[in-house]
Amino acid sequence: MRIQAGVAGQPITHSLSPLIHGAWIADAGLEAEYRPFGPADAAEFARLVAEGRAGLLRGFNVTAPFKEQALALADEASTTARRCGSANLLLFEGGQVSADSTDGAGLMAALAAQAPGLAVEDRLVVVLGAGGAARAAVAVLLAAGARVGVLNRTTARAEGLVADVGGTVVPPGALGEASLVVNALSVSPDIDLTVLGSETVLMDMTYRPLMTPFLTAGRARGLTVVDGLAMLIGQARPSFRALFGIEPPDVDVRRIALHALEREA
Repeated sequence: MRIQAGVAGQPITHSLSPLIHGAWIADAGLEAEYRPFGPADAAEFARLVAEGRAGLLRGFNVTAPFKEQALALADEASTTARRCGSANLLLFEGGQVSADSTDGAGLMAALAAQAPGLAVEDRLVVVLGAGGAARAAVAVLLAAGARVGVLNRTTARAEGLVADVGGTVVPPGALGEASLVVNALSVSPDIDLTVLGSETVLMDMTYRPLMTPFLTAGRARGLTVVDGLAMLIGQARPSFRALFGIEPPDVDVRRIALHALEREA
């Protein structure tokens, strides 16, 4: 039987996940399909989950704006997903829904690949934003021993994240002490990069464009930058294992994804 999987979000046409998973599926010779799902709203997302419960889907990744709803609809959730308060992966078996979050694993994989000299333990890391992506970032960085500060335009949202996940709410002035600044917003953050130290690493969780204005400005100051494509691939690997039961093949999916981004440009 052909395995049915995919990624759900809105908007979703921009996602490179089907390209990445599709390359792995083809190389492994799997009887499987990984496609985009674009529920218009929460009600349509719930109907998609119901299709999974009915056995029509093996599972799917979840992106904005449905990560928190994905966790709420699950019958069981991993410790990681519960701590994040959101899920980017739903699996279906026997009418049950299991939730997990691989975003944190993707973040740490991206840092290891593009900022190998960075050690976050006992260092201040500032996460910009307070949504599902920010929750995953805060959770995994706390687990890695970092001192995590959350900076968000709406302080109440930041306070809610900290109450649920941990860390502290910090003012913009804290950026000057940060060893790592992670942008978990879907837009370019409005912060003053001139206050950052020369060893500060910048990471953006979005990958379109690959070099966001945030990363471009950081690189112009000589800072090490980590792009969202590295994180996307990093979170896709454990997702692929969970969905298809095998390790991702040794395919240069970053090169494939970069070619796709170049064609768009």
